[in-house]
Amino acid sequence: MKANLPHLRRRLLVLALAATCACGAYAAAPAATKPDVVADHIDTSVNPGDDFFQFANGAWLKANPIPPEESQWGIGQVVQDELYTKLRKISEDAAADKAAKPGSDEQKVGDFWTTGMDQTKADKLGVTPLKDELARIDAVHDVNSALDEAFALQLLGVGPFFDFQVSQDEKQSDVMAVHLWQGGLGLPERDYYFNKEQGVAKVRAAYVEHLHRTFRMLGKPAAEAAHSAQQVMAFETALAKVSRPLADLRDPLKNYNKMAPADLTTKYTPSIAWNTRLAGWKLPASTVIVGQPEFFSGLQALLAKTPTPVIRDYLRAHLVDTYAAYLSQDFDNEHFDFFGRTLNGQKEQKPRWKRVMRSENHAIGMILGRIYVKDYFSEAAKQRYNTMVEAIRTAYGERIEKLDWMSPATKAKAQEKLAAVTKKVGYPDKWKDYSTLTIGRESYAQNMMNATRWEAEDMISKFGKPVDRNEWEMTPQTYNAYYNPSNNEIVLPAAQFMIPGFTDNQIDDAVVYGYVAASTIGHEITHGFDDEGRQFDAKGNLVDWWTKEDAARFKQRADVMVKQFNAYEPLPGLHINGQASLGENIADFGGIMIGLDAFKKTEQYKKGEKIAGYTPLQRFFLGYALGWLSQEREEQLRSGLLADVHAPAKWRVNGPLSNVPDFYEAFGVKQGQPMWRPENQRVKIW
Repeated sequence: MKANLPHLRRRLLVLALAATCACGAYAAAPAATKPDVVADHIDTSVNPGDDFFQFANGAWLKANPIPPEESQWGIGQVVQDELYTKLRKISEDAAADKAAKPGSDEQKVGDFWTTGMDQTKADKLGVTPLKDELARIDAVHDVNSALDEAFALQLLGVGPFFDFQVSQDEKQSDVMAVHLWQGGLGLPERDYYFNKEQGVAKVRAAYVEHLHRTFRMLGKPAAEAAHSAQQVMAFETALAKVSRPLADLRDPLKNYNKMAPADLTTKYTPSIAWNTRLAGWKLPASTVIVGQPEFFSGLQALLAKTPTPVIRDYLRAHLVDTYAAYLSQDFDNEHFDFFGRTLNGQKEQKPRWKRVMRSENHAIGMILGRIYVKDYFSEAAKQRYNTMVEAIRTAYGERIEKLDWMSPATKAKAQEKLAAVTKKVGYPDKWKDYSTLTIGRESYAQNMMNATRWEAEDMISKFGKPVDRNEWEMTPQTYNAYYNPSNNEIVLPAAQFMIPGFTDNQIDDAVVYGYVAASTIGHEITHGFDDEGRQFDAKGNLVDWWTKEDAARFKQRADVMVKQFNAYEPLPGLHINGQASLGENIADFGGIMIGLDAFKKTEQYKKGEKIAGYTPLQRFFLGYALGWLSQEREEQLRSGLLADVHAPAKWRVNGPLSNVPDFYEAFGVKQGQPMWRPENQRVKIW
């Protein structure tokens, strides 16, 4: 649920940065007999000043087409495959352990894996694991009973009507608060319901057909199923109409509306007695933080006028879509046909073992993580990257002091916040207790429901307790990273320091500083100072610590980046949303500048010796581009342009680098080339 709320800055799975095992203290030139970590990927037929992404990565991309079971392919997916192989061995060993104690990590992992891999059992059970919830939906007869079931489904991760979570109060980061957010859509984002681009229109039509087939599988006659599909689509379209656009969800102040639950009921949703409903979740909240009050007014109007049979169909569709991948093959295939093939362009399903591995990571990832780090991530590696974080922090502090547009008063506050950034590297110092989670061999879907309910109840149990600032939101085996403004922390899981085929002493500093220091560590720290993160102070509270003049100067400079990215058109008729992606674009640019500052202090930069024909400065930028080595299908690209706050990989390289003077110097970029911008049109923030 947390991922639905944009105040937690996360980098999505497209992150190919998850890729290195090196840092300065252990750096050395690659062995002569081994292909160079960056030079081997270069397409020399492309001029770096024309398209640096293609220049740096083109040879690899040409030699590695997207496999039919993937919607994108790059270093991130190669890393994931290596991770999955390791996690599969852990799971199979646990499944074979006949002496595993009931309730132990090994028992949970082994039973989850065994049940997930049992296709025959899943086919025999069909939709039976959902029979109790489907029966409760069948019994819905009015708005109140529909809300009874909707609130029950929330605890199973289904999310009808709206989203909720218990997380830190943005303005009181030491307090856990109830957040209510717009939601309830079957398509990835509200613009899918309205955008007129041809490909999006096809997705809308395919979604209705998917709903039609789902209702047929649930036993409806063809004509009735078709009518139900149209009615559910109309209901969701009305929900989308009262939802805020993606860019508007990134303003933390406008999406912070604290009120008493009774006031939410009286002013916006008379049908929902929020005090009573929250009490049913054991949440005696005196206040709630409502992201979009007008959405809840719109939901109220819809509930009042929508026929009960349509609400039942809407609940059925969302329940089945949430759990279809864990049911029999017919439901699984139907779910894939729309969400995999139509939305993301996959040609075929991934092997079952990979799908089960993905689900196991989602359901009991921290349990797997405890075993993973014991086997695959050393304490020495953890210390190594802790040291690199401090090198980046120092470089950032020096850069802040040199800013010519920021006043001394704001600089002092920025330095205070930078000094307070908490770093979490590798894995948690304290592991969460999962002893009350039950995983057995009843069914694959039941294990997913148990895990999802446990997670929801664990989240709810945090209400009224002190904030646990040591908790992690990602597992150690996740090739990703994030910045959390409420904790003012960067979290860097162990798996992001992997690169297949290379060990620590085979990668030089230049590549490491581009690949890890810039695109990961510098990126995440900069999130604390992007258009959204800059509004939170050193303690993680949403409070204005900027002078009015400095804030205006920041916005003026950020607007240059918005304009740049708005101009990019990856698909005909679909541009990058410069406002929605602004935070990520600022973080990419800031990460490069800070990583570059830190790299210039290394011996390799000072010596200036070439490796594989490239200077240290060139290798730094090649290392950064390596982190975004990725290609995606048109369907996935379209989905990202509409629903993701991250720009596509190519533009996360070419976009920020077109603003970096050292890049122009390193590759001799000249006026008239596509990568060149006039000096007065370049972004200058951090």
